[in-house]
Amino acid sequence: MYNRMAQRRVNNSCRNLTKSQLGGVVFGCTKNTIKECMSKQLFGLPYNHITYVQKIDVGLPLFLFNYSDRKLHGIFEAAGPGQMNVDPYAWTSNGSEKTSFPAQVQISVRLQCEPLSEDKFKPAIEDNYYTSKHFRFELDHFQTNKLMCLLTAFAVKPKPPLSTSHSRQVFHFIPPTETKENTNEVKPSMDEPVDCLEVSLGESDSSAAASHPGFSDNHPDVHNSEQEDKDYVLEKLNDLALSHAHQDDCLMETVDHVNIPTCKNLEDGNTLEEETCSEGKGDGSSLVSSPRQHEISQLMHEVKELKAYGMKNSTKICYLEEKLDEAHKEIYRLRERCNMLESISGPLIAKADRSEMEIYSPDDSSLDPTEAILLLGGIDGSSESCLSSVQSYFPSRNVVKAHSSMSGIRSNASVAKSDGKIYIFGGDDGRGWFDTAESYNESDGRWSVCPPLTERKVSLGGASLDGKIFAIGGGNGIVSFSDVEMLDPDIGKWIKTRSMEQKRFAVAASEHNGSIYAVGGFDEKEYLNTAERFDPREHSWMRIASMKSRRGCHSLVVLNEKLYAIGGYDGSAMVSSVEVYDPRTGTWTAGEAMKELRGYSAAAVVKDSIYVIGGYKGEGEDILDTVECFKEGQGWKNVAASSIGRRCFLSAVVPV
Repeated sequence: MYNRMAQRRVNNSCRNLTKSQLGGVVFGCTKNTIKECMSKQLFGLPYNHITYVQKIDVGLPLFLFNYSDRKLHGIFEAAGPGQMNVDPYAWTSNGSEKTSFPAQVQISVRLQCEPLSEDKFKPAIEDNYYTSKHFRFELDHFQTNKLMCLLTAFAVKPKPPLSTSHSRQVFHFIPPTETKENTNEVKPSMDEPVDCLEVSLGESDSSAAASHPGFSDNHPDVHNSEQEDKDYVLEKLNDLALSHAHQDDCLMETVDHVNIPTCKNLEDGNTLEEETCSEGKGDGSSLVSSPRQHEISQLMHEVKELKAYGMKNSTKICYLEEKLDEAHKEIYRLRERCNMLESISGPLIAKADRSEMEIYSPDDSSLDPTEAILLLGGIDGSSESCLSSVQSYFPSRNVVKAHSSMSGIRSNASVAKSDGKIYIFGGDDGRGWFDTAESYNESDGRWSVCPPLTERKVSLGGASLDGKIFAIGGGNGIVSFSDVEMLDPDIGKWIKTRSMEQKRFAVAASEHNGSIYAVGGFDEKEYLNTAERFDPREHSWMRIASMKSRRGCHSLVVLNEKLYAIGGYDGSAMVSSVEVYDPRTGTWTAGEAMKELRGYSAAAVVKDSIYVIGGYKGEGEDILDTVECFKEGQGWKNVAASSIGRRCFLSAVVPV
């Protein structure tokens, strides 16, 4: 696992949707593993997908993408919660090795459909593609509904149940060259309740062949099975007629489970009635009485109406979901437009007091410039969108002041200040990583493009020393870096300087008393409790004492000549713990823990107080909208923060 709690920022295959936003999940397979997926009724993904697989609840729609032929299969649903190692040895050559796909979920078939080729399903999830051939597996509700609508149009006629002992359907895949064997169908008794119409595809090869979505309609076994299906449907309708008292509920169950509207035999009630009568006459006796024929005709008419009603509602739902998605995008565009207008016409100051929002003049003398914390970019927790906005936050007043926005959206970046300028570099936009850098001039409020880093990276540390900017560690989604780059404004480019002793992704860094400290992080194998210090006089990194706890995606600030390592992720969960390093004694001690678990927050020191802003609380939890303040002798306390909203993966710096 590269970074379990920040997959969206590091691994392009994840979106970091919250549990309520998750509408469905696509799992992967190949021609070599698809049979095992179906026989075990188990889907799996690599370990780094566990963040959202654990958000899967029973009933969530699921899909299966075959990398070999690039077709999408469905519609499935979760038969259990997503979890680690349901079968620790699945998809291995001899069943003795540990699986490479431990993020697993048990599945059942909701509706068996013909697989969709990529050109058919790609437009429905276009936003999830981050290369021409790779897409994110997390689906929101709108995307899930679009895929289900597409697949439903290619629903496969269900087979009669071969056994009533199975509660979940089995989705069969066999080579088209295999032949079908004769089997005896087990027809439901007339005494069985009508809800036994729920289809459970049997375990035999014959059922597998008939239900195989790639089977040709010209295959002789398919024609044989059509007659069996016709007989079965007629008997079921006969049962329905005898159970007229339960007719309405039964019909709904029939439509839900058997998908009668998609069966060609049932699309024309008159044809079915004629076939029923003719088959009865062939035996010299009527299969059903005339009143029962009328009952069946009535039922078929109601099925037609239900089908039309369902299609109408499905279309309406898709339309409304599309409009809702457009509304969210429009809100985001308007928000960015407001930021741009404010940067052109002059900054506004907004004070949020519960539900009321008041606008103040930017010349309000009551604001103390030494209290300002500059917040840059990040993720807006309400829209799940990356931001380009830049704001000064005044925590004692719960006030934000808008500044000119960055040139583009940016999150998970690093920031440092030097000579009246704020530098921000690296990061990502949710689709790819950046090597770009830009600087903000505090005197005129303008942004300027800076030379790019030597390579793209996210979750890196940043610090300034002797008028130079240092980019420390980080990663590119494949490897973690020990590299350190230095920007010398006089030279005008980033140059590689002495590397750290360890690789450190999601590292925290800070300058203190002429040295740069790099603490914690992830080295591609585990989260670290180690720390290093760079001494420019010796031009080298050296180990210092290790923390008590492992942590990454944390914050590091200096207060009263001591370094505070705050929160982060310890390899299994977000933490609220704090450790304090005293350079004079060279030791770490436990500090008072925050009130909330949080990582990927922003932290800054203002007037002898540490402020920790926003962040991410943990698996299945929302992005935080809280701010905590620490002062020696007073501990941690919450401060008003309604003006900044829910935010994480942001950068912060004190400009003064």
